[in-house]
Amino acid sequence: MKSSSPNSTEPSSKTVSRAGKTIRLNRYLADCGLGSRRKVEEFITSGRISVNGVIVKDLSTQIFSGKDTVTLDGKIVQPELKKVYLILNKPRGYVVTRSDELGRKTVYSLLPQQAKELSYAGRLDKDSEGLLLFTNDNILINMLTHPKNKVEKVYRVDINRSLTNRELNILRNGVEIEGGKTLPAGVFVKAQNIEGMSLKIVISEGRKRQIRQMIEAVDAQVTYLKRLQFGPIKLKKLPVGSWRFLDSAEIQSLLYIKKGKNR
Repeated sequence: MKSSSPNSTEPSSKTVSRAGKTIRLNRYLADCGLGSRRKVEEFITSGRISVNGVIVKDLSTQIFSGKDTVTLDGKIVQPELKKVYLILNKPRGYVVTRSDELGRKTVYSLLPQQAKELSYAGRLDKDSEGLLLFTNDNILINMLTHPKNKVEKVYRVDINRSLTNRELNILRNGVEIEGGKTLPAGVFVKAQNIEGMSLKIVISEGRKRQIRQMIEAVDAQVTYLKRLQFGPIKLKKLPVGSWRFLDSAEIQSLLYIKKGKNR
């Protein structure tokens, strides 16, 4: 650990940081995800930060990252792992789990090695296709999947018969399924023929087999189910069974949700 002063002959924090030897304490704390520079400086000046067991209140303090032990209120703090965000176009026949005791194929077998430890946001059942989001940003996963946040999900749903306007309105207004009545949903007819009907359904919940249960509630059956969108993230033309990292604009759209829901 180093402390500098206006008259110090030590190099500035900016120069030292470039050399990769030390880093200013406030920047280190911000890199650990503890808040903005202003917020972490409050931690320092209030005496809540210790370096190698010694309370530090000097904002000019520099530390050796990876060598010095930094604590906040006695708990060790470390830089956050780099966040990773990717989506998979899940094929039918795969279960959403890391391993399966029945020996069924899992979605993790379709991901690159560096993504094997990522968690997923929202399941799809074995017979469904479509967008699955994987990340190590657990706060974001909670934001996307917690019922109170009502994050919208968009599905293509093919069913075995055409529904009447009355039945469509029942789906739109909410139907009784396991766990209670569903919230109002967007239900749009995309196509229909003698074999059935194709719907676009938008829901803001994520209950187990919710779409299938909704369709069963009006005495019809799902023949094909695909998630097209989760929050702001769209599947687009990603081939079935393929994955891709999110681009910067997509990541920013997720972080905007994360910031907004966390207020």
